[in-house]
Amino acid sequence: MNIICDKSNLIEGMNIVMKAIPSKTTMEILECVVIDVKEECIKLIANDLQIGIETIIKGDIKREGSVAVGAKVFFEIIRKLPSDQVTISVDDNYHMNITCGKAKFNIAARPTEEFPFLPNIVKEKNILISQFTLKDIIRQTVFSISDNENAKVMTGELFEIHGSELKVVSLDGHRISIRKVQLKESYDDVSVIIPGKTLIEISKIINGGIDDEVAVFFTDKHVLFEFENTLVLSRLIEGEYYKIDKMLSSDYETKTTVNKKEMLDCIDRTTLLLKESDKKPVIIDVKDDRMGFAMNSSIGSMDEDIDATKEGRDILIGFNPRFLMDTLRVIDEEEITMYMINPKAPCFIRDQEESYIYLILPVNFNV
Repeated sequence: MNIICDKSNLIEGMNIVMKAIPSKTTMEILECVVIDVKEECIKLIANDLQIGIETIIKGDIKREGSVAVGAKVFFEIIRKLPSDQVTISVDDNYHMNITCGKAKFNIAARPTEEFPFLPNIVKEKNILISQFTLKDIIRQTVFSISDNENAKVMTGELFEIHGSELKVVSLDGHRISIRKVQLKESYDDVSVIIPGKTLIEISKIINGGIDDEVAVFFTDKHVLFEFENTLVLSRLIEGEYYKIDKMLSSDYETKTTVNKKEMLDCIDRTTLLLKESDKKPVIIDVKDDRMGFAMNSSIGSMDEDIDATKEGRDILIGFNPRFLMDTLRVIDEEEITMYMINPKAPCFIRDQEESYIYLILPVNFNV
């Protein structure tokens, strides 16, 4: 194999595929990136058996071939090369020579027979979605997935397509996040659970352009994201997702609307009185034209009010401040509306069209 590439192209490609290199594994081959050069195409491939990534980079092909090389050392060498044009060649004994300017490296490569290449996926069920929308949906939901591997379903997000509507749901036992968007076309019904790790990596890779699209293909066991010169293939999480419709309610005794930034800043200030191990709630007091916030901890106490509008009853209710802040940070509107029934029932934050719905369980407290 012999290729000449711009350093910037190599770095861009490696930045993408490194997201499928495992931090720990008992299989050495999974620590490798495959450089696959054939049919006038330079392809970088990585696969940790849960998520696999292929990306095509530009370059000048002198001789075709396919080799695996330790991804981390290869990436570090490329990053620190002195100039832009890089020549990479591999001989029959799998010695890789990397030359750039006056810098020359010789490292061990290996054959690709043991490498788990990405399987071919039958591209039947699919949707097209803008990169901007997909990135936004992930940002607004992925924070409420669970990291508890014993509840595997909660470590992923439900992607549900019905007609032209895409609904994405995440939950961790304390809160639920729901986003709904309208797609440009109608599609066959789909209901799959995509691992949160996959969605986080996808969000990092895509550029988020409004006019740039992602094709998402679904099978019984896999989801494939295809965009620009990159493929990301992930296993789906098996199992049945929770029946969240039973947890949602339109009933409320108290409805209050506040400025989102003022509320977020106020809750943020209450956390100044919390140690890292503290689980003290922020106590919210809704009365007439104000919303009060109080925090009592071993460090001290604080009280603050902000303007609010209220319909219905006064309410005194406690929340985990981090859960509230996580939610407020991903809502883009200037004002948010909260719907509450009593201090022990879930609180809902949603817009009028229900394009987003956030459910947060309250926390018991003693005044």
